[in-house]
Amino acid sequence: MTTQTLTLEDAETLIADALIAAGTRDDTALSVARALVAAEAEGQVGHGFSRLSDYAAQVRSGKVDGQALPSLTNAGDAALVIDAGNGFAYPALDLAIPALAEAAQKIGCATAAIHNSHHCGALSVPMARVADQGLVGMMMANTPSAMAPWGAKQPFFGTNPIAFAAPRPGGDPLVIDLSLSRVARGKVMHAKKTGQTIPDGWALDADGQPTTNPDAALAGSMLPIGEAKGAALALIVEIFASAMTGANSSPEVGSFFSADGPPSGAGQFLMAFRPADPVGFAHRIDRLLTAIDAMEGTRLPGARRAASLARASSHGIDVPVEYVTEARAIVGARA
Repeated sequence: MTTQTLTLEDAETLIADALIAAGTRDDTALSVARALVAAEAEGQVGHGFSRLSDYAAQVRSGKVDGQALPSLTNAGDAALVIDAGNGFAYPALDLAIPALAEAAQKIGCATAAIHNSHHCGALSVPMARVADQGLVGMMMANTPSAMAPWGAKQPFFGTNPIAFAAPRPGGDPLVIDLSLSRVARGKVMHAKKTGQTIPDGWALDADGQPTTNPDAALAGSMLPIGEAKGAALALIVEIFASAMTGANSSPEVGSFFSADGPPSGAGQFLMAFRPADPVGFAHRIDRLLTAIDAMEGTRLPGARRAASLARASSHGIDVPVEYVTEARAIVGARA
């Protein structure tokens, strides 16, 4: 696969320009661009440039309102409610996180419930921002049906990702980001778009048979992590991301890939906690993580993320040429 190296700044500019050309507000386009490039920099390619052409098509069709402005209300001192307005999730997250952090610092814990939302990309990106405020955070999101309840064949749950982040003194925060399918569905879409097969164990076809064909996988269902336990965790995430937020449930969430149909109406639920004893917490978490890191043959979750971010900061990101070409074509279409 041929790639082109872009600086982080150039990548953000290219994505933002493409989204603006498709009909997105300037500030929203920049918010989305920052999130997609941050995902690419972390090595989460399924949430980066691969999403741009689909995002632009959905803005043009009206499935995503590129002019939407999210709004925030308080359902209580520590309970925030954000309406994404059927626009992109990223401006809603940009609105939610500072307010969430302020409430958690003041009260000790706080939640933010986002509805009328869309694909929210790599959950590690907003969670790292929470940890940078000295807070422990968790985030859950639902996605269109892609994974069957254990024992069934028909997709019901989304890949329903969950993320956790905690500050670590003198170093990068601990960030754990995982989908409850064995891999994020965006990786399957990335394989489809770049003409690759997928490994065994990622997905089943529509008949419930294992497949390495990304088209068959997208027409079938993703496999959960931990078998029945992963499916149970997907249900927990579903309750937080839809029942708690008022968003659509996964079977109701519109596709993040197709420009057809009504707005997706997905939900995201965030929590932030202030350590009651920040100094003691810092000491205990550092001791815990240092002990794990010292064990032979292991590595801390998020270690590859940190290494990828460091490389991207100095080297830039390597983007498949077809994605760069697509982005420039979208920009040029407005000219």
